[in-house]
Amino acid sequence: MSFHYKDYDGLGLAQLIKDKQVTPEEVVQAAILEIEKHNSKLNAVINKFYEQGMPPISQTGVFAGVPILLKDHIQQEVSGETVTSGSRALQNYRSAKDSTFVQRIKSTGSTILGQTNIPEFALMGITEPKFHGPTRNPWNINHTPGGSSGGSAAAVSVGMVPIAGANDGGGSIRIPAAYCGLFGLKPTRGRTPVGPTMGRNWQGASVDHVLTRTVRDSAAMLDELSFVERGAAYHAPPYSGSYLKAATQPLGKTLTIAFSTQSPIGTEVHPECKEAVLQTMKLLEKMGHQIVEKEAPVDGAKIAKSYMNMYFGEVAANLRALENVNGRSLTFNDVEPTTWLLGLLGRATTAEEFVLSLQEWDKASFQMDEFHLNYDLYVTPSTAFPPSRIGELEPAGFEKFMIDLVGKLGWGGVLKKAGMIDQIVENSLKRTPFTQLANLTGQPAMSVPLHMTKDGLPLGVQFIAPKGDEDLLIQLAGELEQSELWLSARPTQTS
Repeated sequence: MSFHYKDYDGLGLAQLIKDKQVTPEEVVQAAILEIEKHNSKLNAVINKFYEQGMPPISQTGVFAGVPILLKDHIQQEVSGETVTSGSRALQNYRSAKDSTFVQRIKSTGSTILGQTNIPEFALMGITEPKFHGPTRNPWNINHTPGGSSGGSAAAVSVGMVPIAGANDGGGSIRIPAAYCGLFGLKPTRGRTPVGPTMGRNWQGASVDHVLTRTVRDSAAMLDELSFVERGAAYHAPPYSGSYLKAATQPLGKTLTIAFSTQSPIGTEVHPECKEAVLQTMKLLEKMGHQIVEKEAPVDGAKIAKSYMNMYFGEVAANLRALENVNGRSLTFNDVEPTTWLLGLLGRATTAEEFVLSLQEWDKASFQMDEFHLNYDLYVTPSTAFPPSRIGELEPAGFEKFMIDLVGKLGWGGVLKKAGMIDQIVENSLKRTPFTQLANLTGQPAMSVPLHMTKDGLPLGVQFIAPKGDEDLLIQLAGELEQSELWLSARPTQTS
């Protein structure tokens, strides 16, 4: 039987296989053809498992025989395979065992075909690592697919696979979902596994899940990934229902929804990003929900700074761990200059500053919990700007000279004493200031593909729910998926 592979989502392909309308081998071969067709232009897949022969194909599981890609990230390690995290410094590293996340993915019956590109150590909202080169957006290859799960987003968007692994420590699921016209759900902290080598990732800010085109694929995968990981530092509120069932279950109630289009750090928001939210609010109001324009009751500047202090500290710790892996001290030339600079800033961050930053997270968590007593959901743009052009955000001229100079001389402490941190925070987050809040509070949040710019680039709208309420997000997303705003078209990858 001939079939149109890209017409089906993951569950649709699984049903075809179950009904014996196609074989798992035919589905996998169709996926491989799509990867080979598009990857030379997009650079989404940087490690192809099928080049060593046909990967193992499972006959059991909810996604039995369905092709999937994983993110080239330490949380999604596959036994015996390299995991570079986008860095030349890890080019010779091979995983000793599957991560718990990958164990759960394998239990779904998915066929893992390879790994997708990420920025070095998943640190950026764009995917342009020096080691593997930039990944391009299939809607317009001159633009970024976002990051850090940019390779996964590009692969799913163009139709290489229906599902790809992703994780989100500051927007790394939601940003690429927004830029590639996908559904991206960041689960509640502790909902999906982080083990077995660590009990938390980015102090609990980072959570692993997937990127998909359909709500039901994301929901079904969350059903399979969710469990109480006893050794983990955080456990999500228990949920005994089915997320897949929630995807097709009507809400049956009126929601009170707060929204804002203002940047929490006081920076510019592009008119198209505002319009995406305003159009969505009109639709939700038409659906019968109560809409209120109101900003979240948190100090956006403090949230941003506390996020960046964690970010600095985690990079410094990551570089120290790399020394153990490589058996030698690292130098400026081992990693990208910006990564080295972030590590220096981490070394210059005191334990006191780090703890005070975590206390800001907890304060924001209680503030948002009280906020949700009156508002079921909080809505913002997913990003403050449409996708940047490839290379647009690369440091240039004097900025690049200063990064190199500070990095080579080890002047991280000098930058802090000179009061440059606030400027670094603004420069780092001004294009994507909305997503970090849910990471720090541990709340679930999703980016929903509800807007196309005049230039033909997708934009997402972000919804944040109380902790443990992924089912509410999924229910609403299931309804929005049937609306006229939902971007159901695929990119043609011709520009």
